[in-house]
Amino acid sequence: MAALAIRDVRKRFGTTEVLKGVGLEIENGEFTVIVGPSGCGKSTLLNIIAGLEKPTSGTVEIGGRIVDDVAPKDRDIAMVFQSYALYPSMTVRQNIVFGMECRNVPKPQRAEALARVARLLQIEPLLDRKPAQLSGGQRQRVAMGRALVRDPLLFLFDEPLSNLDAKLRVEMRMEIKQLHHRIGSTMVYVTHDQIEAMTMATRIAVMHQGEVQQFADPDTVYNRPANLFVAGFMGAPPMNIFSARVEATPNGVQATIGQGENAVALALPDTCKPHAGRAVMLGLRPDCIAEEHRRFGADAAGLTIEAPVEMSEPTGAETIVVLRIGGERALARVSPDTRPAAGSRARFSLDMRRVCLFDPGTGMLIA
Repeated sequence: MAALAIRDVRKRFGTTEVLKGVGLEIENGEFTVIVGPSGCGKSTLLNIIAGLEKPTSGTVEIGGRIVDDVAPKDRDIAMVFQSYALYPSMTVRQNIVFGMECRNVPKPQRAEALARVARLLQIEPLLDRKPAQLSGGQRQRVAMGRALVRDPLLFLFDEPLSNLDAKLRVEMRMEIKQLHHRIGSTMVYVTHDQIEAMTMATRIAVMHQGEVQQFADPDTVYNRPANLFVAGFMGAPPMNIFSARVEATPNGVQATIGQGENAVALALPDTCKPHAGRAVMLGLRPDCIAEEHRRFGADAAGLTIEAPVEMSEPTGAETIVVLRIGGERALARVSPDTRPAAGSRARFSLDMRRVCLFDPGTGMLIA
C-alpha cells in the first residue's frame, strides 16, 4: 500500500487550469521531491495533499484512505513551511509542544517527545530562546522539530530552505537528508532548486505547466530525461541539445551536427541504429565533454574533436568552457587547470555512451 497516492488530480482557478491530471504513487519511507519552475503547480499540489486546497477533480489517498473530505488536522500529516511560521512570543520549547497541548497530549508524553526531537535536531541549548534570538538555520530546525513531534504518516516540506543563504542551504540540505535516513518516514519535498532534488530525493517528480513530466530516481532523471524540458531543466549546466541527423555508415551509426564545412560527425552507440535516416535532437551532458586527455572508461564510445572556444568560466572545482560543435553552442566541464583562451581552437574528448536522442516534433526521448 502506497503512503501517498495522487490520482488524476486537477485544479482550476477560474479559467486557469493549474494542475492537469497529476498522478503519483509514493511508497512508504520514500523521500520524494517535486521540482519545477515557478508557476508549474508544485505548491498547489502540496496544498491539495495537505488539505489546504480542494482539487477540482481527482482523489488523494494517504495511507490507503481517501482524504478529499478530511480536514487538514485529521490527515495525519505534518508540514514544514517556507516561512518557518513560529510564534514569536513563545520559546522554542513552547513552539514545539504547542500543537501537542492543543491535542491534549499528556504532559509526560509531551516532555518525552520534546527531548527526543531536541536531541535528534541538536537544539537542546536553544529550548528557552525565542525565535528572534535564533539564526535562520536554527529557526528551520525548530520548525522541523514542531513537525517531528507529531510522528505522522507523511511529512510535507514547502520550499523550506529558500529563505536561507547558500552556505546554510547546503548544511540544512544535508541535515534533512540525514534526518530522513535516521527516522525513515515518508517525506514529500517541494522545491524549484534542482540541485536539492538531485541530492536529496529517492525519486523526483519533475513538473511543468501543471503536468508531471517524469517521475523516476535521480540517476534516471539526469541520464535519461523523458523529454527536452527535463533535459534542459535538470542539471547545472543543463544538457547540451543539438539538431542532428542519424546516419548508418560502413563504420557504424553516427550523428551529423551542422552543415557544410562546420559539420561534425559523432559516433553513436549501436542502440541508436533503428533511428538511422531521421532528424533528431541530440542531447549530451556537459560532463560528457572534457579536455582531450580525459578518458571516460575502456568501454566508452568516445571520440576527440577540435572545436572553437568562445569563453572559459573558472568555478574553482572545474572550468566551464563555451564552445561550438557543428556551429551550435555547447558547454563542456573540464578540469580546473584547463582554461582554453577565447577565440582559440581546442581539442575535446566526448563520451558518447550517455548520449540521448529526442524526437524533434514531440520532444520525447527515443533513444
